[in-house]
Amino acid sequence: MAFYCLEFSDPVVAEATLDFLNLNMKKLLISFPTLLPQFFPLLLKLIAWNGERFEKSFLMILPAMMSTGSFLPLFLSLLDLPILIVALEKVERSSGTLIGSSIASIQKSTAPEMLLALMDEAYTGSAIEDRGGDSGSDDNNTIDVADPVFLDLLKDENDGLAMRHWTSPSMVSLLQATTNAPQSDRLRQALYMTPRFLALYFTTALRDVNDSMLCALLPLLMSRFDTMFPDKVFSFEVRKRFSDFMLAAFQRSPDFIALLKKPITDRLGEAYDSPAKTELALHLCWAIGEHGAGGISHKDVARELFESLELLLYENLSSSRLGLGQESAVDSNIAAFRKSSQARLLCFVVTAIAKLATCHNELLPRARVSLAKVARSRNSDRRVWRRASDYLGLMSEPAICLSVLGSSTRHVNGPGIVNWSEGGSKMIAHIPFYILNEQEGPPFHDFSFFDVFPRV
Repeated sequence: MAFYCLEFSDPVVAEATLDFLNLNMKKLLISFPTLLPQFFPLLLKLIAWNGERFEKSFLMILPAMMSTGSFLPLFLSLLDLPILIVALEKVERSSGTLIGSSIASIQKSTAPEMLLALMDEAYTGSAIEDRGGDSGSDDNNTIDVADPVFLDLLKDENDGLAMRHWTSPSMVSLLQATTNAPQSDRLRQALYMTPRFLALYFTTALRDVNDSMLCALLPLLMSRFDTMFPDKVFSFEVRKRFSDFMLAAFQRSPDFIALLKKPITDRLGEAYDSPAKTELALHLCWAIGEHGAGGISHKDVARELFESLELLLYENLSSSRLGLGQESAVDSNIAAFRKSSQARLLCFVVTAIAKLATCHNELLPRARVSLAKVARSRNSDRRVWRRASDYLGLMSEPAICLSVLGSSTRHVNGPGIVNWSEGGSKMIAHIPFYILNEQEGPPFHDFSFFDVFPRV
């Protein structure tokens, strides 16, 4: 199988390889369970080079590539599929057509030649020739076989998890050249296929992968949320799938929030480094509040995450974070977008603080202080101010507050507690709920209280 995959650039061989794998999938999984996980880089080259016409066949074998040893490396390789295309096209421009040749032969190492030269010197006494001046072609497009970026991108076998250095000169020049040049057909197809591959990868992971592997994937996903191929549509589609998977993983195992306290705290601290990191922080705030920082048993984690949320909130109450006095020098549209994005994040921060304090009652006094500062702040966006004020009002009604802001993974029964999962079969109403609809003044009813309570 590996021999045929080496001819990935030949469409006839590629089609025959995928047909063979799909036809014999059960036998391969029983007799050679490590085959596909070991050689998934070759299969990724195959689909990257041949494009969408083999997408359905590739999707059928993608779940079989996932194993304990390939789970994390496969994620990075799928995410970087467009960059693999760029590297392969660079190889083709440097060395000619890829049909009938393999990357291994193009990237042939000089180590065997040096070994033979050393043996020749040892046995015959002849000196090793200085090959430093014989550099071959001066073409700047040639591949540097010693560059770890290209060695990792163009490898044929899974050799474990390797973090790619996006700030390396090779990667920067590669991405810059790609951005300034028109996209090839192969690259455009890879940009369309990659989100679909990731969607299947995440679906399979949630269904078949154990919690320890999922927990290991989440920090890797967070680190790549803002680091991917620079295409707007591609980035949007990939981040959407990242967010859906991350929230589904937290829903499945809320304890992940406690286990990943350090990376979550780090991401909250980077919330304003870029729009993508702001979006990631928003989702993390939602998960922290929704799942009570992992549950009532994780009080220390809840306190530390609460402090991170407090810090993020207080930083934004200062004029320096809001950028007041600097907007005249910035384009008005950019300034409006920044303020809108900031207000959106702060709404989630305020909600997370209120929900976290509702789950962990020892945090209620600090939450009231934080929300009161927002409600009294002159710099607060009206939406943020309104939400903080509403939550302060809810906190004076503990039962209602627990029903509205309580953790979705913690089911508590008691007077005034609403089980929202029964909303489709039971009608439950409480007069203070009108504040959640942002209605001004008293609620409107078609009945009088005297119709319910008789006159004395």
